[in-house]
Amino acid sequence: MSVNGTQGGRGGAAVRTALVIGGGVAGPVTALALHKAGITATVHEAYPAAADGVGAWLALAPNGLAALRTIGAGKAVEALGQPVPGMVMADGAGHRFAAFDGFAELPPSLAMPRATLYRALTDHAADQGIPFAYGKRLVGAEETPEGVTARFSDGTSATADILIGADGIRSTVRTLIDPQAPEPEYGGVLSFGGYATDSDVEAEPGTMYFAFGRTFTGHWRGPDGRLIWFAGLPTDTPPDPAGMARVPAAEWLAALREAYAGHVPGERLLHHTDPDELVVVGRMERMPSVPHWHRGRMVLVGDAAHAPSSSSGQGASLAIESAVELARCLRDLPTPAEAFSAYVGLRRERVEAIGRNAAAANKVKAGKSDLEAAAAFPTPEQMLRPLHFHHIDWEETVAGN
Repeated sequence: MSVNGTQGGRGGAAVRTALVIGGGVAGPVTALALHKAGITATVHEAYPAAADGVGAWLALAPNGLAALRTIGAGKAVEALGQPVPGMVMADGAGHRFAAFDGFAELPPSLAMPRATLYRALTDHAADQGIPFAYGKRLVGAEETPEGVTARFSDGTSATADILIGADGIRSTVRTLIDPQAPEPEYGGVLSFGGYATDSDVEAEPGTMYFAFGRTFTGHWRGPDGRLIWFAGLPTDTPPDPAGMARVPAAEWLAALREAYAGHVPGERLLHHTDPDELVVVGRMERMPSVPHWHRGRMVLVGDAAHAPSSSSGQGASLAIESAVELARCLRDLPTPAEAFSAYVGLRRERVEAIGRNAAAANKVKAGKSDLEAAAAFPTPEQMLRPLHFHHIDWEETVAGN
């Protein structure tokens, strides 16, 4: 295999072309990783244009950044994020129970709007010659012994050796692979974010603060000096996305202020936030264990297979890791079935363990588990070490099962 991957893979010659369904974060990264492995991929996105400006803030963890560097995409995002290596955990009364300054051996996590990460990866993929097709909403797929054909709602179709579902937590590809696949699991919390101006809440640069209680907040100081925060509003009866969108921002902010009365630092953050600075994120959800990640010539990657919820701080990073591992398996193994099986073997245990830990954190945030449970979590260093030090060796050959 050549260094830049423009020639065929070591043993995966059976796969030369791929349809990537979904143009969010996982889609462009999957296409870039396949390109490095010598496989030609086209990204098909359901929406009529690129999703600029969509989503809240996220953290790209060191392991996610390392995976991007593996496929030559690290520099595309490194200068765009805000380094946030530190962490402080406290209760809702302001009493600290854990602190962490980051791992000296690793680069810091990078906080950035999801839209910034999305745009950087999409632009980098386009610069590398990855084609994007917009307005291509998948409605079905048919397989033959030689390939798979995707059918789109506009009446068009496309054919390749394999089809990869990078289409998010409400994946269409997941239902094509397994009509009985589980649905996303609601975590008991509606998620919000925002910007607090002229607040006296503590926020040392480079440190993210988490405050647990009957409710939950996180915050850090942004590049412009404002405090960027995220918070949960527990409810057992969540509205659907359309219902959430119909509620005026001022009403959501009033509900949050009521829920966080007496909470340190939530009360002050919210009272220094204007309604037009509120971000309505939506229901906090995760994917429970998905029994079947692949069938025939179709396979899942990213949130379509293992969305861990935002409590993990690992959603984007795990999606990036999985894209790289899938490409390695397709590069090195002779059939899609063998490659997909090896890929699941490499990924399932790690992503599901992270998802279970996030689900436990969701219970605390939703008031379904008391504060003692939060204080009993492993220390930040214990929690983050197996996450952040995970490394993918692109040069190592993947062995079949």
